[in-house]
Amino acid sequence: MVARDVRAYAIGDVHGRRDLLEQLLARIDAERRAAPRREEHLILLGDLIDRGPDSRGVIDLLLARSQVDPTLTLLSGNHEEMLLTILGGAAEHLGDWLRFGGEACAQSYGIDPLELQAMPAEATIERLRAAIPAAHLELLQNLRSHLALGGYVFVHAGIRPGIPIEHQQTRDLHWIRTPFLRSTADHGAMIVHGHSISPEPDCRANRIGIDTGAYASGKLTALCIDGPERRFLDVQG
Repeated sequence: MVARDVRAYAIGDVHGRRDLLEQLLARIDAERRAAPRREEHLILLGDLIDRGPDSRGVIDLLLARSQVDPTLTLLSGNHEEMLLTILGGAAEHLGDWLRFGGEACAQSYGIDPLELQAMPAEATIERLRAAIPAAHLELLQNLRSHLALGGYVFVHAGIRPGIPIEHQQTRDLHWIRTPFLRSTADHGAMIVHGHSISPEPDCRANRIGIDTGAYASGKLTALCIDGPERRFLDVQG
């Protein structure tokens, strides 16, 4: 748990759904104004981009929010990792990124998908570098891998069971599925994660999954931890 005068909101995978994120943030802000707490946290669990229609809009929104909301923590997911890897010159991963939602991200930055199909990988990477604003790139490069708060650890995908959080590999934090999802081990903290889609929040003894597949289902979910209490918020559209 967290202290009684501490409240944290964690939001699952947004995947380019700025419309849903705006609605959910409006609800959270209204709750904060109506009943302030001594300490507030707002955490996004990564996979901010790709798949949905407005990756650029999501980053614009969060960039503006980061300048006025010191409670905001943005975590990296595997999709942010893939994009940064490609922008770093890993042309061999470009096809996978485009197929798994990157094409929608590129389109949100004004790049025609038909144009991408006609370009060699190196030229596509240069086009992406030119299209993504420097402030967006800086935000993506400075995303955190996890956040520990009270008896909780917030992370994108999960953790490797049996390994302390300070010794976890970034790849596991961004990508892990089966070993984490099937584990019944006590991780020493409740792990709050996204990455693995479920129709409703997936609440287990050692983890809480809140990726409800916003890009496909139209449902974006947040977990509110308010002192010893937990509840969920969601918006649909």
